[in-house]
Amino acid sequence: MMPTLKGRKILLQQVFTNLISNAIKHHHRCDGKIKISVQDLETFYEFSVTDDGPGIAPEFHDTIFGIFQTLESNHKSYSTGIGLPIVKKIIETEGGKIQLESQLNRGTTFRFTWLKQSCE
Repeated sequence: MMPTLKGRKILLQQVFTNLISNAIKHHHRCDGKIKISVQDLETFYEFSVTDDGPGIAPEFHDTIFGIFQTLESNHKSYSTGIGLPIVKKIIETEGGKIQLESQLNRGTTFRFTWLKQSCE
């Protein structure tokens, strides 16, 4: 069950919108699955957005959070390369952290923490 959060709704919405839309846009099958889950930690919620898509090779795990970095050419998929850097900046500005877990052909999980208390 997802928690009820108070505070910076638009920022959290932007994080989820980007992670979910990336999972859809970069999936290689029309029957792909995306799972969103949460764990209740002491002062944080830890959210996960997991897909069963093509995955991300380990050599790109650090670079995808850099501005203007894309893994596909622009003619194959429209991408500005600023979505994940913005997501990372929002999460870190709000006191959380983001992690990537992925292997080629085995899907991707973006896991991030979000403070429970309202930052108003």
